[in-house]
Amino acid sequence: MARRYLDLSVPIQNDIESDPPGARPRIEYIRHEESWEGLARSFPGMRREDLPEGQGWAVERLQVSTHNGTHMDAPWHYHATQDAALAGGPRRAITIDEAPLDWCYRPGVKLDFRRFEDGYVVTAADVEAELARIGYELQPLDIVVVNTAAGGRYGQEGYVASGCGMGREATLYLCERGVKVVGTDGWSWDAPFVHTARKWAQSGDASLIWEGHKAGREIGYFQMEKLANLDQLPPFGFEISCFPVKIKDASAGWIRAVAIFEE
Repeated sequence: MARRYLDLSVPIQNDIESDPPGARPRIEYIRHEESWEGLARSFPGMRREDLPEGQGWAVERLQVSTHNGTHMDAPWHYHATQDAALAGGPRRAITIDEAPLDWCYRPGVKLDFRRFEDGYVVTAADVEAELARIGYELQPLDIVVVNTAAGGRYGQEGYVASGCGMGREATLYLCERGVKVVGTDGWSWDAPFVHTARKWAQSGDASLIWEGHKAGREIGYFQMEKLANLDQLPPFGFEISCFPVKIKDASAGWIRAVAIFEE
């Protein structure tokens, strides 16, 4: 059997709508012809013409957040504690360098919620109905990814406000069945803030704010955001590899998420 690899990650890049204004990454590109002096510091007396075609190395300097690009949030991002609903809880929330590696390479399941309008908050009933539609029963440690309308708008105007979000009860529905890693092609696992802000202004109900994330207070879980190409996945029958970069005590780490098929 042959293996197929589908990239589920977006590149970190300048000058696109990938995050809200003020939170976007900045990359400085240093080209081969600009960098010879940096190389020469290690070789006193070296001249530019000593290098082939006068070229040094290509280097990039980045000003980024751990939440830029395709990344994985640790429970520490959502709250200082987790697992309040479990025996022995609450306990200190896990940071990204503590992510159990065996949770990060597991069978994948895709829930297709592209039909939901921007700002819609997915319920447990919606998750249950989608699982029934695709004919799948969740297994512990399955990696569940959510395909939203945001997936087709990445980098375009309005991306950050696009797609539905996973509510508290939908998130706990997954966690209660042993799911530890989830993901979305939206900017956030939750509904876009602009829509939630309107609902909060009308109702005054603060429990609406970041409710999917804050479900990690009750049962801790890891979450991927800004995934790509979820529309190319079948509902199940693939594995996902999503190991996070190990950043000490951090709330998130970048990942190169990949779906792997046996064909």
